[in-house]
Amino acid sequence: MERLLKCPLCKSGLFLNHTEIIDHAVSKKKFMICNCSNCGLGFTNPRPNMEKIGTYYDFPEYYSHEERAKNLIQRIYQTIRNYTVKQKVNLFLELLPKGKILDYGCGTGNVLEAMKKVGWNITGIEPNTKARKLANKKLKNQVFDSIENLENSGKYDIISLFHVLEHIHELRKTTKSILQHLKKSGYLIIAVPNRNSWDAVHYKENWAAWDVPRHLYHFDSTSIKYFAEQYELELIETKPMYFDSFYVSMLSEKYKNPKQNILSIYLKAIISGLKSNNFAKNHTGNYSSNLYIFKKKSEEI
Repeated sequence: MERLLKCPLCKSGLFLNHTEIIDHAVSKKKFMICNCSNCGLGFTNPRPNMEKIGTYYDFPEYYSHEERAKNLIQRIYQTIRNYTVKQKVNLFLELLPKGKILDYGCGTGNVLEAMKKVGWNITGIEPNTKARKLANKKLKNQVFDSIENLENSGKYDIISLFHVLEHIHELRKTTKSILQHLKKSGYLIIAVPNRNSWDAVHYKENWAAWDVPRHLYHFDSTSIKYFAEQYELELIETKPMYFDSFYVSMLSEKYKNPKQNILSIYLKAIISGLKSNNFAKNHTGNYSSNLYIFKKKSEEI
């Protein structure tokens, strides 16, 4: 375990213990989340180091590293994933008709496979060995284990991180490296869970998107704004990720009361997902997860 003495985003030493969250998926141990008083970032502290974190991903329900559905929840996840892949492709094509894309944390490569089919030059980064092997079978070894090992193939029009930023140990170093690979006119697309969403407030310590210790960071609109300022990024647009509220609510219901029957879990998750999306739409804009589209600030700014 490593204990952080400074905020991993702003390097401030002004942070306080906020709440303890149980790792429901693997260890069943409690992990502390700290709040930075300067930039608003929540971060898991202490946390497993880079050498040990892999063991916390080794469980059947980590669905983003799987290709075959083994149960009903996984089938639901993969059905939603197939739909959201199409949404992501449409988003990219709205930004640019053709170009080069780097998907950081590409999992088994579904988004990149779809982008390749529409004529894009594709590259992926995936640290997990199992997922990377599955991706490379589809993508002819265009997926690498780290950005340091990325082939020198020029800069990218789009770099995407879908639910990845919260997993990166060396946050500042990796972000700087990512931006070095982005064209001046390129787009950086980041999707992260929102700790101020209705479902986060509703489920409290049972909110599945805390996902400690795999989630090292816990973002909200304040910390995302600081992130943009820190790296001289302009926030072009914020988009909701509607399906996340339902999936997160389903897992949260399971964590909250494991003894309830599966039908009850699904019904409560649908109700909570609808409430979360409606509350965000009509009041706060704080969806369960938000997708942020950034560009590098021009030299004039």
